[in-house]
Amino acid sequence: MNKNLRLLLILILIPAIFITQAGFSTIAKNPKQVYRVYLKGKSLGLIESKADLEKYIDEQQESIKKKYKVDKVYAPADLSIVKEKTYNKNVQSTKEIYEKIKDISPFTISGYVVKIKGVDSKDSTGKEIKGKTQTLYILDKDIFRKSVETTVKSFVSEEDYQNFANDTQTPIEDTGKLIENIYIKNKITIKKQNIPVNKKIYQTEKELTRYLMFGENAVETKYTVKAGDTISDIAFNNKLSVDEFLIANPSFNDEKSLLSSGQEVSIIGVHPQFSVVEEDHVVFKEEKNYASETKYDNNKDVGFTEVTQKGVKGENKVTQKIQKVNGETTNVVTVSTEVIKEPIKEIITKGGRQSAYYGGGYGTVVPTRGQWGWPATCSSVSSPFGWRWGVLHDGTDIAGCGYGSNIFAAQSGTVVQSGSKYDNGQFITIDHHNGYYTMYAHLCVGCRYVSVGQHVEKGQVIGGMGQTGFATGVHLHFAIWRGYPYRGGVALNAMSFY
Repeated sequence: MNKNLRLLLILILIPAIFITQAGFSTIAKNPKQVYRVYLKGKSLGLIESKADLEKYIDEQQESIKKKYKVDKVYAPADLSIVKEKTYNKNVQSTKEIYEKIKDISPFTISGYVVKIKGVDSKDSTGKEIKGKTQTLYILDKDIFRKSVETTVKSFVSEEDYQNFANDTQTPIEDTGKLIENIYIKNKITIKKQNIPVNKKIYQTEKELTRYLMFGENAVETKYTVKAGDTISDIAFNNKLSVDEFLIANPSFNDEKSLLSSGQEVSIIGVHPQFSVVEEDHVVFKEEKNYASETKYDNNKDVGFTEVTQKGVKGENKVTQKIQKVNGETTNVVTVSTEVIKEPIKEIITKGGRQSAYYGGGYGTVVPTRGQWGWPATCSSVSSPFGWRWGVLHDGTDIAGCGYGSNIFAAQSGTVVQSGSKYDNGQFITIDHHNGYYTMYAHLCVGCRYVSVGQHVEKGQVIGGMGQTGFATGVHLHFAIWRGYPYRGGVALNAMSFY
C-alpha cells in the first residue's frame, strides 16, 4: 500500500474511533435502581425507596391506628411495588405517590380473614338451597374463638357444655343423657393477612357474637311487658320460639322466669351463621298408651256409652340417639325399647239399638284436655308447635317410634283427606264433626290405611310413620286445627289437649 493511501485510511479511522469510544462511554454508565408503583395494575410512577413509601403511609394514618388500636398501617392490598433498573430520571417523591394512592384504595391493617362455608339445605318445596359462605374480618383470633364458644353455649346449656368439654359427664345407670359429640357442621378457615379498612372489622367479642347469632341485618325492637304476659306468650305473638326469646334476652333462665309489668325485653329473630350439632345418647322411661276397643250392645240405645274396661298405660324403657342442630331436634333414632309393663286396653261399650227419638249424628261434643288419644306408639316430641326462624311450625313432631310404626286417630271422625303433597308428603286429615280437624303428615309410602269418606274410631290405626315430603328424619307431624286446615282454619298447639 502506498504512503498516500495509508495516510488517507488513518485520517478516516481516527474520527470513527473517537465516535465509538464516546458512545461506549455513555452506555457504560450504570442504570439507576428504583421502584415502580402499581395500583390496580396501573403504573403510578417511580420512587427511590419502597421502605420510605411504606413508612410514609404508616405515619400519615394515625386516625386508623386510633380507631382499630393498632401500631401499624400498611399499603392497600391492590398496591404492588416492583424493583426496577432504569435510565429514566423522572423519579417522583414519596409524597407525590402517596397523594395518588390515598383517595383510590383503602389502606390495610394486620388481621385475620375468617370464612364460614355455607351448608346446603332444602326449602319447603324440597328444592336444594346452596349454602352461603360468610367472610368475616377480625383483628384477634382469640375474640373469634370466644365468640364461637358463646354462640355454641346458646344452644347447649353451660353445664352440659362444660361437662362434655371436661369429660365429666355422669354415666347413665338407669336413665339419663350423655352428649356424645358437639361440633360445628360448617367448615371454618382462618387466614392471617392484611385487611382493607373499608371492610367491616369485628373488634369485640360482643359485637362478633351478635353477628354470629343474629346475622348482619338483624333488627332489634323493644317490647314493654304488660300485666299477665308470659315469656311464651310474648315469644309466640312476636313470631319467636321460646328458645329464640331466651337467646335474645339472656337474663332469663327459662320460659317460667317471672316478668314484671313495664319491663322491656328484646325482640330479635335468631339466624345463626353456622350450625351447632349436638349428638346425644338418651335413656328414658315413657308411658305406653293403651289401645281403645269399641263394642256395640244392641240392647242399648244409640247414644249410650260406657267404659266397661278402664285402660291402663304401660311403661317402656327407651334408648335413643338424638341429633340437634342449633338446639332443634332434627333426627331421632330409637336404638332399643324394653317393655317394663304392658298396657291394658280400654273397652268402650256403645249402644247399637236405634231409638225412634234418636236424631242421629256423632262427635258433636268437643273432647276436653286428656280425652284425646295419642297418635303414635311413642311419646318423644322432637319439635314442638311454635315459631322458629320466623316461620310457624303448625304441628307437633313426634319421633323415635320407628319407620312404619302405627299412627292412630286421635278422635273418631270422618277422613276428608288422604293423599300426598310436596311438603307434608303422605298425609291424612280427619274431620271430627265438632269444628276440630286433625292432620297426620310424613307417613311412609303405602302407609295410608284409610280413604276419604271413611269413618274412623278413636285409637284406630290409620297409617304408618315415615319420612315423606319435607322431612329430615322419620317422624309424624301431628296437628290439631279449629276449622279446615289451610282453608280458613287456625292451627292450635296439640299439646294443650293432652
